[in-house]
Amino acid sequence: MSLSLRRLVGDDADVLDDRDFRLLLLASLISPMGASVVSPVVETLAGPYGVPPAEVALLLSAFTAPGIVCIPLSGVLADRYGRKPVLAAGLALFGLAGVSLTLTTDFRAALGLRLLQGVGYTGIGPILITATGDLFSGARESAAQGVRFTAVGASLTVFPLLSGLLVALAWWVPFALYAAALPVAAAVWLLFDESADLGGDDDDGGSGGGGVRDLLALATRPRVAATLVGRAAPGFLWFAFLTYNSIVVVRLLGGSPGAAGALVAVASVTSAVATTQTGRITARFGRAAPTFAALVAGAVGLAGVALAPSVPVALLAGVPVGAGFSVALTLYRSAITGLASDDLRGGLVSLGESVGRVGSTGAPVAMGAVVTVLTEPLGYAGAVRTVSLVVAAGVVVGGGLLLLVGDQNAGDGRDAGAAAGDD
Repeated sequence: MSLSLRRLVGDDADVLDDRDFRLLLLASLISPMGASVVSPVVETLAGPYGVPPAEVALLLSAFTAPGIVCIPLSGVLADRYGRKPVLAAGLALFGLAGVSLTLTTDFRAALGLRLLQGVGYTGIGPILITATGDLFSGARESAAQGVRFTAVGASLTVFPLLSGLLVALAWWVPFALYAAALPVAAAVWLLFDESADLGGDDDDGGSGGGGVRDLLALATRPRVAATLVGRAAPGFLWFAFLTYNSIVVVRLLGGSPGAAGALVAVASVTSAVATTQTGRITARFGRAAPTFAALVAGAVGLAGVALAPSVPVALLAGVPVGAGFSVALTLYRSAITGLASDDLRGGLVSLGESVGRVGSTGAPVAMGAVVTVLTEPLGYAGAVRTVSLVVAAGVVVGGGLLLLVGDQNAGDGRDAGAAAGDD
């Protein structure tokens, strides 16, 4: 363990000494590739597929759609059969379906392959969060989740750039990047030690048929329900930023698409760095207060982007957006993993990720509808800025109330062995 890394992460940086966690970090580099490889080349793919760019964008929707249904299912499977087989299978399906995109110019076939990739992802992202919660607890778990999120941020920085460069060689070359998932799947299958103590495979235990009933009973407790619903707040904030940052920079401020990309890069890099501090933050302040502070920071950043008088000011506002989003998201995920025992953790985490997916999907749709309504009385610029400010305020108020409910019911999710860790 290098001294510089220990100084950055803190005393809990020794989580990296755990071989299983290093394998999870390797898989974490793969998890964000589903969108990051395709997003930069959407316009370029219109020619080979013979459809307008707006239709090519369906490749992104096809990838995210399966998560609404399949993420809870992957959690149940991980609680019953273990994290290792679900993660390895998810990585393998993700990689095989992705590489297969290099073989066809039929758009319908490509959509089908992207749906399969989306199914594969549901066995990756939520399971990585769950397995990290299995391996560590307390401040160490928060630090580990933060380091894992940093790996995701590194991937989000590298692979979009790589995809944009490789598409100059041929339209299909970026899809070859998905082959990276296959050796990672093999490494997980061969080297990863099952992280969960599932307590056997009896039919009435937590991992059997009664597991679903136990999971629903746990999820409906006030503290747990408030935490699950609150999990949507960071995603709603982030996708509000992603949806309108380019409109603010290019259309309202007269900047270039490159400047809009730089704003996203600033927020992404900041998010990757900020999450390295979650272990220190949790050890000193707990989870509730820092989570609220992170939501406030992200909301202030979003408001700053919306109201920025110039591109440099917008770039500066990207810093709190990225930091607030990533810290709040990491702390929410850490809280959820601490609310369940091993035989229910996968299911509860998956429920949280499904709720988060609803928030991420709902932000562009809801904001677009309200902007359309307000454009006539306020003008387009006024509508975009007003809606962004309303979202920022809503995240702070709604997130704060949900955190208050969770804090007031702090003993609600702990009886009968339902909780783990120190949350």
